[in-house]
Amino acid sequence: MNRLQTFIDNVALVVRSTGDEHEIDEHEITARVGELLSALLAEGYRLPPELTRASSTRHLTYPMHIAPDESWSMASVVWDLGQRTNVHSHETWGVVGIYAGVEHEIRYLKPTSSTPSGPLTPAGGARWTPGQVTVCCTTDDDVHAVAAVGGEPTIGIHVYGGNIGTTKRREYDPETGEVRWFVSGWDKP
Repeated sequence: MNRLQTFIDNVALVVRSTGDEHEIDEHEITARVGELLSALLAEGYRLPPELTRASSTRHLTYPMHIAPDESWSMASVVWDLGQRTNVHSHETWGVVGIYAGVEHEIRYLKPTSSTPSGPLTPAGGARWTPGQVTVCCTTDDDVHAVAAVGGEPTIGIHVYGGNIGTTKRREYDPETGEVRWFVSGWDKP
C-alpha cells in the first residue's frame, strides 16, 4: 500500500475512534493527526507535481482526499512568493505540515460573542519550515493569516475536520473586527 493511502486510512481511523458523534475531542484528534502527518513528511512522501503548482494571482487549495461522509478532508495548499491570506477562521480542527517553502503565520485571539466588536488582538506568530507540523486550528482557537516568505512557493499539506472546501467560514478585518462569511471552494489541479 502506498504511503498516502496508509496515511488516509490511519486518519480515518483516528477520526472515527476519537470521541463519539456528540463529543469529538479535537485536541486529541489534532495531536494524533499531527503525529501521522509528521511521519508522512519524515518518510519522504512526494506530492504529485500537479498539486504543487502555484498561481500568480492567489493561493490555491487542491483536494487530496475528502472522506465519503465529509468528516474530514485533506488538501495541498500552495502560495506563490509573497502571497498571503486574509485573516480568517476555519470553524473546525486542522493540522498543517509544511512540504516546501516557509510559511509565516500570524495568530489572533478569536472574538467571542461577549467580546465587543473592535480590532482583533494579535496573539503571536511563527515561521514554519519543511517537515514541521502545527495544529492550525480547533474551533476555540482558529483565527490567523498566513504568508509565503522565503525564496520559493510555500506548499502545505492540510488536514481538516469536515470538507474545508464547502465549510462556511469567517474572514475578519483585523482593524475593525468586521466579519464577512465565505466558502473557499476547491481548485482543480
